[in-house]
Formats: sequence, structure tokens, C-alpha cells
Amino acid sequence: MSRSIVRIATRASRLALWQAQFVAERLKALEPGLEVPLVHVTTTGDQVTSVPLSGMGGVGVFTREIQQAVIDGRADIAVHSLKDLPTVATPGIELAAVPMRAAPWDALVLPLGATCATLRDLPRAARVGTGSLRRRAQILHVRPDLQFLDVRGNVDTRLRRLDEGAYDALVLAEAGLDRLGFADRITIRLMPPDVFPAVGQGALGLECRHDDHQTLALLARITDAVTFASVTAERQVLNRLRAGCHAPVGVSVTIAEEAMTLEAVVLSADGVQRIESRQSGRRAEPSALGEAVADDLLRQGAAPLIEEAARS
Repeated sequence: MSRSIVRIATRASRLALWQAQFVAERLKALEPGLEVPLVHVTTTGDQVTSVPLSGMGGVGVFTREIQQAVIDGRADIAVHSLKDLPTVATPGIELAAVPMRAAPWDALVLPLGATCATLRDLPRAARVGTGSLRRRAQILHVRPDLQFLDVRGNVDTRLRRLDEGAYDALVLAEAGLDRLGFADRITIRLMPPDVFPAVGQGALGLECRHDDHQTLALLARITDAVTFASVTAERQVLNRLRAGCHAPVGVSVTIAEEAMTLEAVVLSADGVQRIESRQSGRRAEPSALGEAVADDLLRQGAAPLIEEAARS
């Protein structure tokens, strides 16, 4: 590769910078002498912190400005938490790589010193902090008595407010807690069949300009084929359902050699209604599997649930 500098556009949060630096180190290991400076970008989601994500439309609030930095030529690569990246392609750039995924699960976090064995053991009417409709709907399906409070801000701030008594519990992504050194704060790992992760959760999405062939070739060297297949199937579910990344849709993928099994759930905003689909297919055809699962969910009535949730 003749290029000596590759610029990464990223948000300036602690977690986003960890993710961008992780990618930078991977690239520098491939190309000794390569410089990979970080270009800090402020997104709409960073600027507006007093409004729940659902009230901001949700889709693209943490990604649009980062993508624009690449389109404008201020950066060469955009690094996103893949769960934040809309499934509709942005003209001029493409999803070029997805490195190996971290744990995709959600985690329940209690105040320091508190303990709990399962989600069902939380005190009645406990106050749970989360800004995610997907998490709230799935947990309400299991525990309809719980109270939910919106929460914004970085992980450090959320944990501090939890320990100060603003909430009885928080729900956060396991991957983010682990990457920031807070894995010891995880009280319970939330997993299927109770709580399905978000599409792309735990994975990073790396975009570059569609005609930047040098960068495309470089990024191809750090993508993980199994992870890319998994998230392609997941993202196709969301795309086919015409649901945003904050919709009450959860997914889980398992892969055994060349076979892939995809499970997905769609819920009403209050968690009362829940439909699910589980199908298997070939790892080499992830989009087809994602479409099949989404079509099954639509036949069961997913569209009205998603539309209703968007209005809530």
C-alpha cells in the first residue's frame, strides 16, 4: 500500500475513541509505518442529550456526521458501533469491514454492593434505566411491574448516577462495559430467550468511500467473515421490516461450519405482544436467511407492532 496516512472519523466519547483506536492499531499492525490519526466528529446524538433517542427519530443520530466526514474527504474511514448504523446504504460510501465481534449481549448492572441472581429476582417495581425501546419491551414482557427511566450520557456517568441512587438497575451493552474496563460491574448477562440483542450489537462497522480502492483492500484484511455473515443476516431482518435501529426488534445468530441459524423477535412497546421466528440457512447466503425470517415475522403481524412502537 503506497498511502502513508489513513484518517479515521469517530465520535469523541471514551467508548468511541477506544473503538477507533482498536481499528487504528489493527491497521498499523498490517502496514508498518502507516499513520492513522483520529478525526473527532460531533454528531447530533452527542449535541442533543436532553431528548430520548426515540424522540429524535433515532436513525442515524450517531452516524450521519461521521459518514459525512468521509464523503467530504476529511477522513478515509468511519468507525461506528454497528448497532447505530442504519441499514439503508448512504450514497458514496459502503460498509467495507466488520472485525471480529465482541459479546453481543445486554447486561443488567446493579449499584455497588447489590446482588441479584436473575432478572426475575429484581425487587417489585424496581426503577430500571435504559434509553432503548428494544430492551424495555423485552424486559417488560418478563417483568411488567418494572418502571423504566430514560438514561443518556456516557457509561461512566450512567454508572455514577446508578450508584448515587437515580436508578435501581441499568441495562447496558456487555461489549461496551468490557471495552471500558467495567466488566466487573456486570450483575446479570441478559440473553435469549428473555432478551435478544440489537442488530449488530457488539460489532464495529467500518465504512469508506466506494471508490477508495486502496482503503477497501486494506479494510478487507481486518474483516471477520463469520461476523460479517452474521451481521448481514441481522441487518437484512431490520431492513426488510423497515424498522429503525431503535425499534423493539431483537436478533441472535448461531453458526456451525457452513450452517447459520437466525432467531428474531418483535414486540409491542409495552412488551405485551411478542412474536418470533427461527430459521436456518447457509452461511454463504445471509441476506436470504434474513429476508426469510423477516417475511415470517411480517406474516405474523410485525408491521403494526413496529409502527405502533414508532409512535410511542
